[in-house]
Amino acid sequence: MNGPERFEAHDGDDGDVGDVGDVGDVGDVGDVGDVGENGREGEHGPEGKGNTRDEDRLRDEGGETQRGDTPAPGGPPRIPMPRASVEDSGLPLPAPADLGVTPPPPAPPVLEHPVLKALLGAWALAACSAEEATAVEEHLGDCGSCADEARRLREAVGLLQRPESLDLDPGLRTRVLDTCLERRPPRIPVPDWAAAYDAETARLDALLQDFGDAEWHAPVRLRWFRADAATSRRTTVAGVIAHLLSVDGLVAVALGLDDPLGDVPSRKPTPAARTEALWRASHFPPTRFVRAPWREQSHGLVRTVSFTGGGAGKMPVPYGDFELPLHDAMLDRAFECWVHAEDIADAVDYPYDPPSPRHLHRMIDLAARMLPTALAHRRRAGLASPAHHRHLVAAGEPGRSLRLEIEGSGGGEWLIPLDSPAAKGSAEHEVAHVALDGVEFCRLAAGHVPPQEAAAGQVGDRDAIRDVLFAAASLSRM
Repeated sequence: MNGPERFEAHDGDDGDVGDVGDVGDVGDVGDVGDVGENGREGEHGPEGKGNTRDEDRLRDEGGETQRGDTPAPGGPPRIPMPRASVEDSGLPLPAPADLGVTPPPPAPPVLEHPVLKALLGAWALAACSAEEATAVEEHLGDCGSCADEARRLREAVGLLQRPESLDLDPGLRTRVLDTCLERRPPRIPVPDWAAAYDAETARLDALLQDFGDAEWHAPVRLRWFRADAATSRRTTVAGVIAHLLSVDGLVAVALGLDDPLGDVPSRKPTPAARTEALWRASHFPPTRFVRAPWREQSHGLVRTVSFTGGGAGKMPVPYGDFELPLHDAMLDRAFECWVHAEDIADAVDYPYDPPSPRHLHRMIDLAARMLPTALAHRRRAGLASPAHHRHLVAAGEPGRSLRLEIEGSGGGEWLIPLDSPAAKGSAEHEVAHVALDGVEFCRLAAGHVPPQEAAAGQVGDRDAIRDVLFAAASLSRM
């Protein structure tokens, strides 16, 4: 480029015109503007700084400093060789995530209102894809009519399929055993009055088998009635099993088996005193290791009563303040095992079904037979209603009675004598009628339901009804 303010190219010893055009390879363009006195670029510029950077770089590369693109003799070329491509190396291409590149999320599908409304049924059944479910849920926030329809569909789905327990039917074990025993009768059968205890201990053991440390130490509140007031005692799942171990030990001692308390002294031979003694004797709170002795003892009880035969059912089992024949004591232990299994299941938020109807009926029958004695104890303690219409009758004679009707599985009807434990229930002398659900009655007898809230139907003498309901609650104990 020539002009009045520009210099012209010349032929000199320092380079040709082409070299000047490639000044960028040697120095900055600004260096070209530094012109010497002879009308050409000086070797080092006005102050000796013309190509200092390039000269230093060339010296570092082992070559001699020269102007132009000609490399120094024996030095490396100034132009770098082309780099090899990743595709030519045979190595896999890096993933975008390895390069820190996050792929954009897929755009949600844009669906029209008729399509979204048609998807409501599939959405209620959880049959939509994730993208469709997201689109439907976003639409429900904007469309009131579709939101109402979706709510109704969800409620309908809940009616079609109710949540069920993952546990097997409690009657399945009995049915399987009955089928097996019909084909091959056992050489030593389990008595009918011990079958309920055998089944309930097996069900509770199945509940416990997968418990971790957290479940074994979950808090449980034991509930029962004392006088006319509800009472409770706080413990853990392991503490409940220790309680069952100590009270089942009363039956074990009556049968001549080892006492689980061993040398631990008990203040009184009652279920509560034995349990407190076992808890106090433990240096640490009971843990999962209490399960093995409890299960071993339950197996021993069933095995022993099976070998003794049905004739041993009348053997007395002392409970401290009272005693029960062996066949009733085994039903009592089955009943308490089921009640405390429900306490444990509630503590770990797990469903638990009632016993099979056959076993439930036996438990209800035991409680109904114990009601006249409980009424007499309450009367002596001054807890029963005033006996305005009470008439003393001779043993075995009919007297005033209450008809106890138990509905549902395991139900039936019982006539409860009101005036004397030795009296005989009579339909001709019926003064009141109470109807309850079978499971509800058992929970009343366990002290888990207040007497005021238990009866579903009441007809007749209100005082008699109140006495019977409170007597049922007084059957409960720790």
